Amino acid sequence: MREITIGKNDAGQRLDRFVAKALPLLPPALLQKYIRIKRIKCNGARCQRDQRLEAGDVLSLYINDEFFDKPREDNLFLTLFQPRLDVLYEDENILLADKRPGMVVHADETEKVNTLINHIQAYLYQKREWNPRRENAFTPALCNRIDRNTGGIVIAAKNAPALRVLTEKIREREITKKYLCAVLGRMEPPEGRLDRFLLKDEGRKQVSVYRRPVPGGKSAATLYRTLAVQGELSLVEAELLTGRTHQIRATFADAGHPLLGDGKYGRGDVNRRYGETRQALYSSFLRFDFPTDAGPLEYLRGRSFQVQRVPFAEKYFSPALQKSG
Repeated sequence: MREITIGKNDAGQRLDRFVAKALPLLPPALLQKYIRIKRIKCNGARCQRDQRLEAGDVLSLYINDEFFDKPREDNLFLTLFQPRLDVLYEDENILLADKRPGMVVHADETEKVNTLINHIQAYLYQKREWNPRRENAFTPALCNRIDRNTGGIVIAAKNAPALRVLTEKIREREITKKYLCAVLGRMEPPEGRLDRFLLKDEGRKQVSVYRRPVPGGKSAATLYRTLAVQGELSLVEAELLTGRTHQIRATFADAGHPLLGDGKYGRGDVNRRYGETRQALYSSFLRFDFPTDAGPLEYLRGRSFQVQRVPFAEKYFSPALQKSG
């Protein structure tokens, strides 16, 4: 419990508005709840959210210490009273989240609070599985990332041993990842492999695609197979053999089959015609192959996970998929 004595400069304010300014990390909904259940008292008695404070009033705050901290990028998860999270799988070591398109995985110049990692940390904090004040260094962390406008499976580690194992397994390509994408035209052949070299331009946040080695370029290999065709669009499953920035988007565009909705590598006229502003790309499948020892995550060897629904696949390919099924 902490106490705050109201000075003359704070007098006259509504109680709830004063506490909101004094504790900016406390979510508004949680603030109102704490007033209602008497975890915030004024002069030792129950208080009302709209009562006016007077100089000399003593507020008693029965609130976790974390909410008294100054806002920083690493504690903004506290402001999320109701985490928005689609959990595909969870155990004591890992969490698989089905990220919806439009959400960033980590804070960037456009978004600091509404990020996937903040929602995961808020979720685990509220479940009392993790408390930053009881940890010396570790925080729940993402093991892979996908673009803001790409949806699908993201792996989070709940503890340091799991993070170490997953980081190694991803680096050694011991986890299979498959994506669904809607591309323009029909792939020929309908199943095959795309081998390219990608050169990243950090300033433009874009990659250039080459069909031969170039200085600074990195090899990018992608397996693909066509699952359905509907009009001018094809639903394609892509498996990454390498993990390069914008690999699927850039290599399929170079092959003459840009992703629907892709504003960076796609066709603006087609995107406008369909009214799509986000690339039709979804990380839909994950398998823990683990050909080598996985330590505390050995129980995951051979397990696979798949999302239940992919919005653009349902929107554009349902008749074709039902027919093929």
